[in-house]
Amino acid sequence: MQSSDLISCLPIKEIHGTLPKEIFDIAVDSRSVQPESVFICIKGYTVDGHDYAMQAIENGAKIIVTEKYLDLDYSRVASIVVDDTTRAIGLMASKFYDFPSKDMMMIGVTGTNGKTSVSGILQNMLQGLQVKSALTGTIGFNLNGVLYDSANTTSDALSTQLMIQRAKNEGCKSMIMEVSSHGLVLGRLTGVDFDMAIFTNLTHDHLDFHGTMEQYGQAKGLLFSQLGQDLQRAKHAIVNSDDEWSNRLKEMTGYPVWTYAIHQDAQFQGRNIQLQADCTQFEMKTPEGVFPVRMNLLGEFNVYNALAATTALYTQGYTVPQILEQLEKIPPVKGRMEKLNSDLPISIFIDYAHTPDAIEKAISSVLPYKTQRLIFLVGTGGNRDRSKRPAMAQKASVADYVILTTDDPRDEPYPSILSDLEVGMLHNNYACIGDREEAVKHAITIAEAGDIIIFAGKGHEDYQIIGHKKYPHSDGDIALVAGKLKFQDSPSRS
Repeated sequence: MQSSDLISCLPIKEIHGTLPKEIFDIAVDSRSVQPESVFICIKGYTVDGHDYAMQAIENGAKIIVTEKYLDLDYSRVASIVVDDTTRAIGLMASKFYDFPSKDMMMIGVTGTNGKTSVSGILQNMLQGLQVKSALTGTIGFNLNGVLYDSANTTSDALSTQLMIQRAKNEGCKSMIMEVSSHGLVLGRLTGVDFDMAIFTNLTHDHLDFHGTMEQYGQAKGLLFSQLGQDLQRAKHAIVNSDDEWSNRLKEMTGYPVWTYAIHQDAQFQGRNIQLQADCTQFEMKTPEGVFPVRMNLLGEFNVYNALAATTALYTQGYTVPQILEQLEKIPPVKGRMEKLNSDLPISIFIDYAHTPDAIEKAISSVLPYKTQRLIFLVGTGGNRDRSKRPAMAQKASVADYVILTTDDPRDEPYPSILSDLEVGMLHNNYACIGDREEAVKHAITIAEAGDIIIFAGKGHEDYQIIGHKKYPHSDGDIALVAGKLKFQDSPSRS
């Protein structure tokens, strides 16, 4: 691409040196810089890309995009100074790759809880409807059913544009993106042209970053305001009417707003919900009438997720019977109230719940069929929002026995995390075990036939972050091994 054309999208403050005629690549990691490329200096939490400009030049960079003047050899390279390099990435990458998001149905899913489930349900149903699709989020980058790793719920702007371009080249007609509040505020979605915004809910989380619930909610609202104002294009906003923030989000877009709910009247409403150990049944009120639904997804919270996904597909012209036919086939989302298959005399669920609201919903999903004890393991991350910890333990106190532990302790000592959680406990039937592997084993050790165990906080993740390093860890694998050791001689099975 002509370099003059590429940089035309930037609000430039200064240019130093002479721009090359053409550019063949863009990079934010100096190690991946190719000859005749642009290197964008990003200041992260632990690494500042400005410190690696020289390495980028040695690897062939011809343009360095920075937030400040750098003392470089301007006979070898040109530098462009902008106010915000993070947002510059999205602008440059979308232009470099010829705005790939404009060629697909781009669906953004935001909210505190439910993003992964709604996204997974949507992609699964689209595949069943023979629509090639891609998904990016917490679990990774799913391209037509093949899963690739990604670092964050919402990737950096360059990675995002690369994924969208790759999905386009693979023939995808739709791409679903989990959209985090961090990603919105930090400009990681710059350059993505969304056609649909879906809101799940807003509950206590990430206040270490946003400060207040008001600011947190406003961050989520950026997805709706970024739908734009070109009313000649068909775009849709979908909100959960049971959440009070839905009314605020409606004001942030000029596009049609579709509603779903359980308790409030809505265009898509779940009624007469029956929670069972192996399925969920309910009635769905829709613009086409009322339909019975039986799905493999467990819990009332998954009724919300199913309603959101159904609403999204309905806006694209599918009939309710077409949609429900696919919904009823969907397997449980990995790590989201996922029941482990085993011949153990106990029921084990793996869930990602790491907010007070998500913990409450996870517990409520099993209470209707609990016959013995409910054992609940709750963990929280180190060096993150401490204000939610007591509330998490308080919600977990509904269980008969609670194990307080960590999920990713990072650099924070176990006692610091556990003492914050312990403040919220409402009864004395609990244990504090900082080492998560030992905490999981403890849950199995005290379990008796007929008990239900929920391991919350890690979900699908197969690692723990301790210090700055990832270590292998799987709640499910640890629990099944411990369970077989404990119950191998027991004739009782469920």
